[in-house]
Amino acid sequence: MGKKDYNYCKYKKHMIDVLRLDGKKYWVNPHMIESMESTPDLTLTMLSGRKIIVKNSPEDLIEKIIKYRRDIGIERQEVL
Repeated sequence: MGKKDYNYCKYKKHMIDVLRLDGKKYWVNPHMIESMESTPDLTLTMLSGRKIIVKNSPEDLIEKIIKYRRDIGIERQEVL
């Protein structure tokens, strides 16, 4: 496994990939997503207040978050 492969695996373990409007892959920590809004593009609002506009559909992003949570052993919804 080369250094590039190791870095990919390291980030994949802690983040999910999204597609920016320009088609570039971008990695976000799903624990830092506060809300999602379709306007019509999907806008992610992070806990920091930063907004990220992505091409992904809400359904696609929710599936990625569910898979991520299963992968790290969190399968039930947290209650705030």
